[in-house]
Amino acid sequence: MNKLITLLAVFLLIWTGSIQAQDNQLTAKEKKEGWVLLFNGKNLDGWTSVGKEIPPAFGWVVEDGSLTVRKQGDKRGGDIITREQYSDFDLKVDFRITKGANSGIKYFFTRYEKGGWLGLEYQILDDENHPDAKMGRDGNRLEGGLYDMLPTSPKKVNPIGEWNQARIVAKGTKVTHYLNGEKILSFDRSSEQYKRAWLLSKYKDCQPMFGDVKEGHILLQDHGDVVSFRNVKIKVLK
Repeated sequence: MNKLITLLAVFLLIWTGSIQAQDNQLTAKEKKEGWVLLFNGKNLDGWTSVGKEIPPAFGWVVEDGSLTVRKQGDKRGGDIITREQYSDFDLKVDFRITKGANSGIKYFFTRYEKGGWLGLEYQILDDENHPDAKMGRDGNRLEGGLYDMLPTSPKKVNPIGEWNQARIVAKGTKVTHYLNGEKILSFDRSSEQYKRAWLLSKYKDCQPMFGDVKEGHILLQDHGDVVSFRNVKIKVLK
């Protein structure tokens, strides 16, 4: 009987490990569903910097399977972007912030005819301690919102120093933000609500209309604060 219990325990352990992904790895189920890792947990392969062919020479450090952005003295490395561009996608990113930190995940990031390089931003912010939380309109600069455009519904955020998961699903003109598995914002880039938000935002003078693009890069933001990322994965939707 003891041997049988031991064998069952071993089988359960193996089975559980086969369906639960380790950090920066995909399960067999995720691979079958079409998920792809954007961060391999070891280096910045697959990433570059804005308008260039290589990632920043400093500022981004890979430690213990996490990708961390930090300043070196008064210098910042700058944002990093994926080499590939995406249109319809499901994106998941684990992030961990420090006290008072500000960062973001941008998508549909591309060069506009007027306005330069821009992208819709899933805001990452310490809502309690960063001054940006008190700026903007109706909370549209708080964590999980569409930065300077649209606020979220009530949300549950894990404490500073713990991991949270951002998820962004874009299909056609419709976009949904999730935080820790809960839907916190949905919008349609072709709607009148979205257009009104654009005209009230800092992007009101860009051309074409902010967000009215078919595809763009994924960007992880260097805002001068210490923020870590892991389990960055994407699935192209068809």
